[in-house]
Amino acid sequence: MASESTAKTDTSITEHLHELVLNSSDVEDFLNELAQVSARNLSEPGDEIMCAITLLRQRKAATVASSSPDAKAIAHLEYEFSETPSLTASAALESVHVPDARHDGRWPEYSSAVLAQGIRSVLALPFQVEGGTKAALLLYSRRPNRFEPRILEFAEDFVGQTSLALRLAVRFAHYSETAANLRATLESRTVIDMAVGIIMAQNRCSQQDAFDILKTASSTRNSKLHDVAAAVVNSLGQGPARTHYDG
Repeated sequence: MASESTAKTDTSITEHLHELVLNSSDVEDFLNELAQVSARNLSEPGDEIMCAITLLRQRKAATVASSSPDAKAIAHLEYEFSETPSLTASAALESVHVPDARHDGRWPEYSSAVLAQGIRSVLALPFQVEGGTKAALLLYSRRPNRFEPRILEFAEDFVGQTSLALRLAVRFAHYSETAANLRATLESRTVIDMAVGIIMAQNRCSQQDAFDILKTASSTRNSKLHDVAAAVVNSLGQGPARTHYDG
């Protein structure tokens, strides 16, 4: 049995995943590691399961992580159709089981696509995540009826154990992206403020007049305000503006 022969204890899995959260460079890196951990824990000797993870975050491109190149290619099918096991599982927060894609009529186009990849059975399990984020663990097997009730139960327990680590990884990614966006905003604002100061000195005008000149130039050249401002600053020949930001 998978739960006896290949699974780590609950504590060791949790500790390992928390280490992954801390050591991964970004959420995609963590998800790829999680997919490989899933494959190792859910497969049986001589009967490998391919694993993938789909992640949808608000205003972010869809992320697909996998335990292998084959698993990644199959998982991309989840975004090529309007209705798929992972989308259904994530929306309903319920496991979706396809015992045999050859005889499953719920998603005919999807089933034809996975059959073309040599996949017969699919299991999609939703992670418990936050807000508008949706994520699912996808298990693929090349033989039908691979995910019998005991495997399904074990996989659901495994997803329950790993959901907290995934929530932490997504939360850390959000904080990191917010900090990066703030840094970019401050850097852009600094360049614009410097350009306004230069225009004020050159034209002996008010701050508002200088800013209006900058905006007019941006509109006339059909260029971003930041780019026009950077050109003004660079025209002094002192190199690009640098922002002093401790973050």
